[in-house]
Amino acid sequence: MKRSYEEINEKIRNGDAVVLTAEEIIEVVEKEGVERATKEVDIVTTGTFGAMCSSGAFLNFGHSEPPIKMIKVTLNEVPAYAGLAAVDAYIGATEPREDGSIEYGGAHVIEELIAGKAVHLRASSYGTDCYPRKDIDTWVSLKTINQAYMFNPRNAYQNYGVATNSSERTLYTYMGKLLPRYGNVTYSSAGQLSPLMNDPQLRTIGIGTRIFLGGAQGYVAWEGTQFKTNVEARNGVPTGASRTLAVIGDLKQMSTDYVRALSFHKYGPTLGVGVGVPIPILDEEMMKAVSVRDEQIFAPILDYSILSRNKTPIRQVSYAELRSGKVELNGRSVKSSSISSYQKARQIAEALKKQLIKGEFLLTEKVADLPEQKEQLPLDLHSREEVE
Repeated sequence: MKRSYEEINEKIRNGDAVVLTAEEIIEVVEKEGVERATKEVDIVTTGTFGAMCSSGAFLNFGHSEPPIKMIKVTLNEVPAYAGLAAVDAYIGATEPREDGSIEYGGAHVIEELIAGKAVHLRASSYGTDCYPRKDIDTWVSLKTINQAYMFNPRNAYQNYGVATNSSERTLYTYMGKLLPRYGNVTYSSAGQLSPLMNDPQLRTIGIGTRIFLGGAQGYVAWEGTQFKTNVEARNGVPTGASRTLAVIGDLKQMSTDYVRALSFHKYGPTLGVGVGVPIPILDEEMMKAVSVRDEQIFAPILDYSILSRNKTPIRQVSYAELRSGKVELNGRSVKSSSISSYQKARQIAEALKKQLIKGEFLLTEKVADLPEQKEQLPLDLHSREEVE
């Protein structure tokens, strides 16, 4: 059986589309089989919510009187990058305040803007003939800003490593607090609900795919940074960090229900972002992909006390075991916990399902594929001659 995007969108418009979440489809396939489920279901929704450090927002403040060419910009004392046009800036989620505090950063500014709060803008310039003003100190909000759109270079990781710590001291990392002597393990993925786990070869996800982003409708803009495909697969799903998405969406349409500032103790700020992707059931192979279960998805346990980019996995562990709250590690039971929110991922999949059923969300067919083959290059020490 084959379906087209046009057929599915017509069913959405008519209110006839059958939509299930990635959790719900598992039970349907188990009871009815792949063939029958494919005939009955049009779309499966996915979701993930977690710390996505490679996130931020482009902002256009408008021109002052007299005009200024902004060179140095801060928002609530958080530096924003202004090396663009005169009054454009990009604020990154992990940028900390100028005073050196790492408990507040760009992520907090983004959340406060989405919440409708006023943000303190300061900017300075060297002054030019066409932009004579040299400084400005004012307050802005999403009501006063022209364009404000989230552009995240790396979101929705397709799997990720599980963190532990063999050393004698506690480690504070982007994977949270890691207790000494293998005292715990942490992980960050929605597993069977996660978008790229349900379309591991990106058959339906590419440039131009409409997605749920932070409560708004956004799009896949490009391959995400650190995108790679040369990762061993198990049950069709990569067993470690693999593909990623660069995504874009209107900050003014987003909600703090799905975009939240986070701060990792002794590590710094980051942004919790909610991403959901509708997977059209084009054929039986697509149905097989979206019915993947946590028992079939595996990730490597890595020792974060090893200060190297090349960490040998201690073992592979399933998401079913991780989500049970305990994993077996070196012959003993160790507590496991998630730094992403499965509950929020479930809410996102449900919210996207409701939008599709109500006809508020239509599918878009990708305009270009993301890479089928890609390796991630390391940063090594080179001479100039070696890299030219």
